[in-house]
Amino acid sequence: MFWLLVILAYLLGSLSFAILLSRLSGRPDPRISGSGNPGATNMFRLAGKQLAILTLIGDLFKGLLPVLLAKFGNFSLQDQAWVGLAAVIGHLYPLYFNFRGGKGVATAAGMLLGFYPPAALLAVTAWLLTFSLTRTSSLAALIATPLTIPLLAWQQPAALLPVCALTALIVWRHRGNLRDLFAGRERHF
Repeated sequence: MFWLLVILAYLLGSLSFAILLSRLSGRPDPRISGSGNPGATNMFRLAGKQLAILTLIGDLFKGLLPVLLAKFGNFSLQDQAWVGLAAVIGHLYPLYFNFRGGKGVATAAGMLLGFYPPAALLAVTAWLLTFSLTRTSSLAALIATPLTIPLLAWQQPAALLPVCALTALIVWRHRGNLRDLFAGRERHF
């Protein structure tokens, strides 16, 4: 049953709300416009606040739902985290969109919210604070996700390995942003 849920999580994570909403609204594919990222931040730039919010909600939900299914199925906390990570991997490398996905931040927030809400609260607070000070979404994501690791090591060590893998994936997906941050070229709002 665990592997079935992992596959389901990956397939759900592969739904790209940014791409689907862009197609439905007649907007350009976010993978080839703006920053090239099919996520809420690029949707805000390309299509406005309403479609960005819908993208954010959809991406958050696809990380949350599989974890809640694992929780209600009485899977261990570690298994819940692995299931959530499968949804994030689906977002990063979506089966339905030639494995060209987003950066996984909102889906990761949904995953954290599902298995340990205090970690999600910490990540969202850190993201909002960093963004309000720097107006840089990528920097906020790069700070928020790693901050959950010490909390989980202290409170929920069973989830530590999947969340370390999550953090590594998010940093990897932001490697271009890191180069731009160090070069002073990163986009700001």
